[in-house]
Amino acid sequence: MLENYEKLKNGLIKQKSYFYKKIDYTQEYVEKRYNSYGEFSVRMSFLRLGFLFGVVNEELIKILDIGYGNGDFLNCAKEFIPSCYGNEINGYRIPDECEFVYDIFCEKFDVVCFFDVLEHFDDIYEIENIKTNYMFISVPECHYHSDEWFKDWKHRRPDEHLWHFNRESLKSFMKEIGYDLVCYSNIEDGIRKSELKESNILTGIFIKN
Repeated sequence: MLENYEKLKNGLIKQKSYFYKKIDYTQEYVEKRYNSYGEFSVRMSFLRLGFLFGVVNEELIKILDIGYGNGDFLNCAKEFIPSCYGNEINGYRIPDECEFVYDIFCEKFDVVCFFDVLEHFDDIYEIENIKTNYMFISVPECHYHSDEWFKDWKHRRPDEHLWHFNRESLKSFMKEIGYDLVCYSNIEDGIRKSELKESNILTGIFIKN
């Protein structure tokens, strides 16, 4: 294991807090990061939404997207889900007909989404306090073949990606905070292609147990 990382008992890989300088998630960061996908961002949003509807066989009324970026997913979701909410730390404008939520713990939602977000959290265990029936998560899938592999892995972004997950560690973590795995997929790999033959982005839907 690289010296500034540790592996927890549940298999999560964590960057040690006293080594990193927190990145500033400005509006410029969001525009550069998310708008660079162009039309693929909209396609990916509909792909995510289709996966959600395909897995969760019940009516969805309230959805919260934490770290909504440029708002593409909320723009897609509002066409099908009556009440769409979002939270973004940099204050990037939320899409019309959606509501910004300042306190993500204040009310209950049918689904709470974390797309390319959970790996940025200082303390991922705080999401245990969110009130929701389902959590919908996408994270880079860390296969960790060796220290050398991990050192050169494109998703190892020191000071930005503070947590790293594989299928078992994400499932174990979610179990700890009270959620069971419903379904895993690598659907985003069809758009977010990896130069490697192995899976790139891990997507999972979890239900409150």
